Amino acid sequence: MKWLKRAALALALAFLVMTFVNASWLAQPPKGYVHLLAHRGTAQQFSPQGLGNEDCTATRIEKPVHDYLENTLPGLQMADGLGAAMIEVDIAPTADGKIVLFHDHALDCRTNGKGEVKDATLAQLKALDAGYGYTPDGGKSFPFRGKAVGYIPNIEQALVAVPDGPLLYNLKGKTPDEAQRLIAELKAAHRDVVKIGDAFSAPEAELVAIRAAFPGVWAYSSEGIKACTKAYLLQGWLAMTPEACRNETIAVPLNYQWAFAGWPNKLQARMAAVGGHVILIGPYSSGQAPLGLDLPEQIGEVPSTFTGTVWVDDIWAIGPALHPAANHRNARQEAETAAGLEARRKARD
Repeated sequence: MKWLKRAALALALAFLVMTFVNASWLAQPPKGYVHLLAHRGTAQQFSPQGLGNEDCTATRIEKPVHDYLENTLPGLQMADGLGAAMIEVDIAPTADGKIVLFHDHALDCRTNGKGEVKDATLAQLKALDAGYGYTPDGGKSFPFRGKAVGYIPNIEQALVAVPDGPLLYNLKGKTPDEAQRLIAELKAAHRDVVKIGDAFSAPEAELVAIRAAFPGVWAYSSEGIKACTKAYLLQGWLAMTPEACRNETIAVPLNYQWAFAGWPNKLQARMAAVGGHVILIGPYSSGQAPLGLDLPEQIGEVPSTFTGTVWVDDIWAIGPALHPAANHRNARQEAETAAGLEARRKARD
């Protein structure tokens, strides 16, 4: 039995060494402050439970507590006013070579249009009602119908709406020249994406052109995030920064912070040393797509020394929780927001 005791002692010592080597307090706290990334701007929230890849999210929204819609100019500007340090927007190409902000490939879910976005011209898209399909009660009511005609913006309008606010451009990669079109639009607008701090999320094939056009820009793919995150979970405890994380992005779920070696200070320092970025996302649940923060109390779970990016699904609720001075809600909206958040909590119990 002596060998068992020796093995147990060796394991205990190894655990203590790894714990000490990866102790966050041994690393100098990074300078700066946390950055909120508003997913789709200020958007209507929907239940992710049982959500399929092709399901229409506009038909499953919560009871609205504000009038803003995702990927619209009012929604972008409100997100900026609520304290978002970056705003994620979805990019879609049009039939006449333009770029608009729209999440879906098809128009049928959110608008009164039919068919795919890529088959419609900019003028045709501008004539649509961007709030036509939103319903919180299975089609009994449509609170935004008729109120968002002309709300699908082109990329030029978005750049004017938030000229200094960094944008995260999300490319779907369904059109072969999607990246080239966006690059051309940004250069035509004389957008200094690196200086402003813009970023790009796209399939790996699209990132080649983006990185060549804007050297040093923050650009990542879902495949890159998964590879870096998985590798770090395995190698980080050995005080190693995986090669898969070089110039890449790591995603840390709110409920699994403990699993990441050196969190938060050492992990941030290690990623910075290899040109990487860190995103803190919402709680991870197996079988469910990654989510962002959408409850005010979740801000209290973000370490005070974390200066990376926090992915936020509901900037309307989260922004004022972190930046009380940015609270633009009136008394009615405060009451409706509080009721909506309580209903969201109960739905998850």
